[in-house]
Amino acid sequence: MSFHRCATVTKMSTNATTDNPQVANNRRRKFAPLGIIFGVLGLALFIYFVQKAGVAEITAGIGRLGPAFLLVVAISAIRYIVRSLAWTKCIEAPHKLPFRDAVQARLMGDALGNIIPLASVAVSEPSKAVFVRHRLPLIIGLSSLAIENIFYSLSVALFIFSGTATLLLTFSMPKALRYASIGALVVTLIMAPLVFFLVRRQWKFFSGSLGFLSRRGIARNWMDKMVPRAETLEERIYGFYERNRTSFLTIFALEFAFHLAGVLEIYTTLYFISPIKPTLLTAFILESVNRIINVTFKFVPLRTGVDEAGTGMLSKVLGLTTAIGVTLAIVRKGRDLFWSSLGVILILKRGFSLRGVQDGENEVLPAGNEISTAAPPAVSANQKVQRT
Repeated sequence: MSFHRCATVTKMSTNATTDNPQVANNRRRKFAPLGIIFGVLGLALFIYFVQKAGVAEITAGIGRLGPAFLLVVAISAIRYIVRSLAWTKCIEAPHKLPFRDAVQARLMGDALGNIIPLASVAVSEPSKAVFVRHRLPLIIGLSSLAIENIFYSLSVALFIFSGTATLLLTFSMPKALRYASIGALVVTLIMAPLVFFLVRRQWKFFSGSLGFLSRRGIARNWMDKMVPRAETLEERIYGFYERNRTSFLTIFALEFAFHLAGVLEIYTTLYFISPIKPTLLTAFILESVNRIINVTFKFVPLRTGVDEAGTGMLSKVLGLTTAIGVTLAIVRKGRDLFWSSLGVILILKRGFSLRGVQDGENEVLPAGNEISTAAPPAVSANQKVQRT
């Protein structure tokens, strides 16, 4: 199938707004200094912890891993597979997304989140819907991604809660780490029920917030355009909840398999790099804390520095060494770079330019088969979305 470059000005976000390229460029320039600052700080933190742990010890650990890095990469592939499957199950008939397209879109979207500063959520997630627009209308792709991310968020909350509680009850920690763990527990206990009741009660949080800002005169024209799209998105999400409750366990099981694959990946890595025999409990706690780092520091490219710092300090608490923890973080970074490189190759193969993708200016569809980005008419809050 041949692809061509479309120069349409399309924002890769839930709004599919009519902002012009100049606005997009201005936004990019506005956040560029922050991206550079966070990148430099992360690099400085990375260098500090590598030197503190010992370059020789880290190099020796990576040497012990050797070709087994391919095994680590193979295990990490499970995570892309299960989340892509979960996404396909969040799409209702008559629409259907082939598994291959879902995997490729996830690889490309995650690559953008890793290489574009401050854009992990604002660009990487919506871009996945754009990458499959030759298969699905944009609103269907966006709503199904939102549904999948709700399941994923709930699984993350449960996983973080379990891992952090186990850490607090099992190991003696420094005060700073203990307080951080307690804080993570409190946030999880607040956010998980909030997301659940948000869906359960079908609160119009997104469209309601936009309407509130519009009534206050804040970017009124833009907000008024966005409210119908937000209502449509919410109706599709809540409609899925009402019509597909029997699929919930399957989707949630796939999301939880994502975390189990992470535990297996860490255990396998430690098995090769650590002179100290790892345990599944150690791998479980390290993966749960890694989830916290991923959620908290999405704005730092590849979590450079913060991953090494957090994993290094925690490894010492778990009876390993700081060097082992830093080495583990570096191996994870190598795995991320592998998949990000593959994602970039797919992006370029599809005819995108990375700069255009960042600005939302380039969009690639099968030749002669463009699909409108316009969302379908908004469904009123009192109507139920019916499947024909």
